[in-house]
Amino acid sequence: MTRFSLVRHGQTDWNLRQRIQGSTDIPLNSTGRAEAAETGVRLRDRDWDAIVSSPLLRADETARIIAGELGLPRPEVMPALTERHHGAIEGLTFAERRATFPDGVAVPGLESRQDVLDRVLPALGSVAATHPGQSVLVVSHGGVIGTLIRHASGGARPRHDELIANGSVHDFDWVDGQLVLTHFDAVRRPHDEVFTPIA
Repeated sequence: MTRFSLVRHGQTDWNLRQRIQGSTDIPLNSTGRAEAAETGVRLRDRDWDAIVSSPLLRADETARIIAGELGLPRPEVMPALTERHHGAIEGLTFAERRATFPDGVAVPGLESRQDVLDRVLPALGSVAATHPGQSVLVVSHGGVIGTLIRHASGGARPRHDELIANGSVHDFDWVDGQLVLTHFDAVRRPHDEVFTPIA
């Protein structure tokens, strides 16, 4: 068994403005750097063997800050951990997305959740194979983490009112080739931000 803790990167200016980032490479802002450091401090009470990261700037810098707080080597960058591609809605606010592509309207270039699973699960399996019995931090993105939580919970989580916050940490076990959710670090979404997620 390998223990994974998936961390969402710190805040970016697009997060602050509620813009959909997807694979657009937006860096952390000063708040995001502080969140990454705070997450690293919170994780000091646990033992860690390795840290891996999405290649996007916001995740890579978060991972490097956390590694520094924990005394870990430079994170290994894994392209498969990049955020879900959101195609034509990248750069839009959630309100603009709802207006431009109302529910039921296909979004050009939107990566399906199944496609996300098809690239991320083998990557985690590869990490598990090289770190059996160890604890590994994985710094990634809200769309990736949400897809994995949905997969591991049979679709029960996250609910529409649950937010995967910047700097949040979600725990999984990798057992016999399966991802098992052991802790979902959910935050209640403000009422005016509740919306139907993209399929």
